[in-house]
Amino acid sequence: MLVAIVGLIGLTSAFKFVPQGYNYTVERFGRYTRTLGPGMSIITPFFDRVGRKMNMMETVLDVPQQEVITKDNAMVSCDAVVFIQVVDAVSAAYEVNNLHHAITNLALTNIRTVVGSMDLDEVLSNRDDINARLLTVIDAATNPWGVKVTRIEIADLSPPADITEAMARQMKAERLKRAEILTAEGDKQSAILKAEGQKQAQILEAEGRREAAFRDAEAREREAEAEAKATEMVSQAIAAGDVNAINYFLGQAYVQAFEKLASSNQQKTVIIPAEFSSIIGTIEGIKGLTDAKKKED
Repeated sequence: MLVAIVGLIGLTSAFKFVPQGYNYTVERFGRYTRTLGPGMSIITPFFDRVGRKMNMMETVLDVPQQEVITKDNAMVSCDAVVFIQVVDAVSAAYEVNNLHHAITNLALTNIRTVVGSMDLDEVLSNRDDINARLLTVIDAATNPWGVKVTRIEIADLSPPADITEAMARQMKAERLKRAEILTAEGDKQSAILKAEGQKQAQILEAEGRREAAFRDAEAREREAEAEAKATEMVSQAIAAGDVNAINYFLGQAYVQAFEKLASSNQQKTVIIPAEFSSIIGTIEGIKGLTDAKKKED
């Protein structure tokens, strides 16, 4: 009966069921012999036993917050998270004692090294660079342990309160500076546009005066041509012995003088000369000259 019970216990202990995502190491009298993968496996009862149960899935380790002194002697509080995955169960089980504790302390020391080699401004603005440098160093250090460090992320970077306040004042000053620059640029553009508008207005005004002067000159030219033509006609009439032509010139001058006398601002009373009848005669002479021209046509 006792033999049966011992045999049943041995038979039961010979079957090992390894869950997915895990590897078990097998030890015979304390010495590693082989690794069991996921599924059912059989070991030798009483001689073999399961040594280490290694988690082969990716695992996240929290790196505690610590105070780090930067290159320019500023105190920064920082923490991180490390993503690791065991790729060699044997090395992870037997090459290092307390794997997670070892990786956590390795991350702490390297964070102090990397952040301590940078200025505060570089630390706050180059977080990706810090992550990349830490990943390279820690992954190389954990490779003999059969562990792959897939990612490392700085979770928090907190400078001291006085530095944070100074940075806030600096940011405010920069924003005020940019606002003043934008205002000055707006005033500049406004002045430029206003000057351009005045320039265009002056050009258009000058063009208008030029066009008006051209039109006035053209009108005077036409008037002079008409006057010259009339003078030529009258001169021909005089040469032909026509007395009315002479009366035309005299009457025209008389009428123009009388027109100026009547339109003067200082003239309140218009005095008609006694020789007003001669004006009528002159007009009759002009009329006769005109009629004669029409008959010729």
